[in-house]
Amino acid sequence: MIEDTIGKIEARIQGADTIKEDRRRELVQLLGTLKSEVAELSKTHGDQAQSIAGFAEVSAHEATRTERNPRLLKLSLEGLSSSVAELRESHPRLAQIVNAISNTLSNLGI
Repeated sequence: MIEDTIGKIEARIQGADTIKEDRRRELVQLLGTLKSEVAELSKTHGDQAQSIAGFAEVSAHEATRTERNPRLLKLSLEGLSSSVAELRESHPRLAQIVNAISNTLSNLGI
């Protein structure tokens, strides 16, 4: 299920005309790392792993919409950051990847 969600995100990123090629490559690479980190997390924290993947999907959706709603993008990115907040100490690499994805998605419209 989590792999499917991340696969949907990758497809959305690949198909988004609003993303420059260098950003697209960066996001796909980050998503690959997120996929492995979340898969590992799901072995012990299934609900949290699903939340992270879900918020990543919603954030990617909001960031790649043709007509973006800055408020919805901000809310989805806050949800993504919150979904990993408790795991910063136990899974620092995951927190770093989520932060990088959030920043990249946030800056797409700039």
